[in-house]
Amino acid sequence: MVLGNPRNSRTIVVAVVYLSLFLDNVLLTVVVPIIPDYLCTIDGNSTTNTEDDENGRVGLLLSSKALVQLILNPAVGTLTGTLGYTKPLFLGNLSLLLAAMLFAFGQSYEVLFLARSIQGISSACIGVSGMSLVASQYPEEDKRSKIMGFVLGSIALGVLVGYPIGSVLYDLEGKMAPFLLVSCLIVVAICLQVLALDIETTVQSKEQETSWTHLLSDPHILIIFGAIWCSTSPMAILEPCLPIWLRTRIKPKKWQLGTVFIPDSVGYLIGTNFFGMIAYRYGRSKVAVVAMFVVGVSAILIPSAATMSQLIVPHLGMGLGIGVADAALVPLLASLVDRNGDYGPVYSIQQVAVSLAYSLGPILGGEMVKAIGFQWVMGIVGLMNVAYCPLLIYLSLERGKSLTQDDEKRDYETFQRSVTKYERFQDSDDDL
Repeated sequence: MVLGNPRNSRTIVVAVVYLSLFLDNVLLTVVVPIIPDYLCTIDGNSTTNTEDDENGRVGLLLSSKALVQLILNPAVGTLTGTLGYTKPLFLGNLSLLLAAMLFAFGQSYEVLFLARSIQGISSACIGVSGMSLVASQYPEEDKRSKIMGFVLGSIALGVLVGYPIGSVLYDLEGKMAPFLLVSCLIVVAICLQVLALDIETTVQSKEQETSWTHLLSDPHILIIFGAIWCSTSPMAILEPCLPIWLRTRIKPKKWQLGTVFIPDSVGYLIGTNFFGMIAYRYGRSKVAVVAMFVVGVSAILIPSAATMSQLIVPHLGMGLGIGVADAALVPLLASLVDRNGDYGPVYSIQQVAVSLAYSLGPILGGEMVKAIGFQWVMGIVGLMNVAYCPLLIYLSLERGKSLTQDDEKRDYETFQRSVTKYERFQDSDDDL
């Protein structure tokens, strides 16, 4: 692509959004292998009973980010209608920098809790405004599916980098090192946005803005919301619970606690980067059905692993399934509101689904693991994903009917225009 004015270039927009989402997810996951062990260290916990109780405490801290994001997502979605998409994106990067610095220098549970909560502000701004900005730049369905899949891949890449950076640097240099590294990269992202994007740009007022009542009463949007929440929940439960379960069952080394999540990230990266166009070609809802089935089966298989190597295949399957589901369903949301072009509210709903999974998942997952065990919890969430597949089949059938009706309406309107032109031609002959 030949770049004209770089401030208006779609390539620059994608680059800024990609980097922002990437760093948000690096910070999201870099804490996962650090926090459980660090809290046990500062509290002097060493017994098995206190490690079991740590599930709830760690789960609350990790879910605080998602709880804040859950509350702010609708507000950000509404504000994009008047502020545009670049201002919330800039605010999100500033909040991300503050959170990273607090993680680096915080030495108590309360400060770490505050840092995780502040990241909820940044994630709400970056997630909603970033995806809306990309959707508005690519109105073409085929290009949108490809580019949005590519941008979603930044999430996987951030997760892929975050887990090992957190575990390895924490083991070698201590807690501050990974967070200071992330802080430096966030400064680079902020500078790039200031230089490349017009932060003062606001959107023009629309004749008909998307109403929340309309979105929340649309069964297609509600089904997609449920699918994103359901497919994301297994990973949200695994993040706080799996490291502690591994320490009591397999007893891996510190650095292995982070590397165990690498197959998930690789699978998600493959799913988002290579299945966006496949989903567009063969039907997004149909592809999402297969993806959620794979997520469900993988979740059921994870507790059966007796060694670290046996976790690779189910983790890879889970990441691949979640990635394919996102690559199929996230662009579909933009298609549902293309008529008025107000993407902020619909992508705030998508982010609410993710936030709901990451807020309820760690809290409920941690408590349920103590009550019924890790194997039963993963079995339940796996069966939930499999049981949700019929709703996506229904969505596929309904979308097929809707597209057929749109084609028939378009053909009829084309016919009417041709008849009108013919009548005008006949009238002109009569006047001669």
